[in-house]
Amino acid sequence: MENRTEVTEFLLLGLTDDPHLQLPLFVTFLLIYTLTVVGNLGMILLILLDPHLHTPMYFFLGNLSLVDFSYSSAVTPTVMAGLLTGNKVISHNACAAQMFFFAAFATVESYLLASMGYDRYAAVCKPLHYTTTMTTRVCACMVMGSYICGFLNASIHVGDTFSLSFCNDSVVHHFFCDVPAVMVLSCSDRHASELVLIYIVSFNIFFAFLIILISYAFIFVSILRMHSAAGHQKALSTCASHFTAVSIFYGTAIFMYLQPSSGHSMDTDKISSVFYTMVIPMLNPLVYSLRNKEVKSAFTRIILKAK
Repeated sequence: MENRTEVTEFLLLGLTDDPHLQLPLFVTFLLIYTLTVVGNLGMILLILLDPHLHTPMYFFLGNLSLVDFSYSSAVTPTVMAGLLTGNKVISHNACAAQMFFFAAFATVESYLLASMGYDRYAAVCKPLHYTTTMTTRVCACMVMGSYICGFLNASIHVGDTFSLSFCNDSVVHHFFCDVPAVMVLSCSDRHASELVLIYIVSFNIFFAFLIILISYAFIFVSILRMHSAAGHQKALSTCASHFTAVSIFYGTAIFMYLQPSSGHSMDTDKISSVFYTMVIPMLNPLVYSLRNKEVKSAFTRIILKAK
């Protein structure tokens, strides 16, 4: 039997080895994370406090804000701690936990985006039946289904990755424990695990994305049938904001995960992952909510009540 030393901890290489960049990166990520926390938790609080926002659309937005905050928090504080202290070692269990929560909440976000696409379809294409279509029960089931799919997906990925053997190489060429970056370190045959990763991620991405595409195909058909210029502009504005965030989210996911780990350029993945793990959660409150007149009005009402 071949002697192998099982890995009990991993070393995260981080974004850069240049000591002159450590502090600027720390300050940048601190600013991004602060905006993420304030934007997303502020949005949740606003939706809870204002009865005018107790609608299906804002129910989904509130959950999206919670998910954005959660999966950013699974990664960003660890990255900042590594930049500040220089200690980039992470235990085997902590690595698995970080991988689990990031994969879970990222998948939940994917299905929430699909749910929001269907919600917009119901609002634009079937406005007279909207309240009977998007009932509290339907919305709750869609959100619960998103969380179940997310945590089931994460359990499969973490179990699949850490069922592999890790012998001598414990250096993760990434700034967090992402599935491809850890899987590539395995000293056992990982071909089957790579296929599981690709097939499951492909299903999650394309199934959710297909729902969004079908929903917006119907929306665009409805827009073309509208005779009001104001209606055109309002519907297109809603679609443009949603498609911007969807394109960034799904584009990054496809680029990062739908290729064998041997084909990954870890430096390129790091850049993509900064957008995926830090920038998107910061931008989503702006893209989806802060440009919305209802949110601005609700914010004004809360401020006036506080005075």
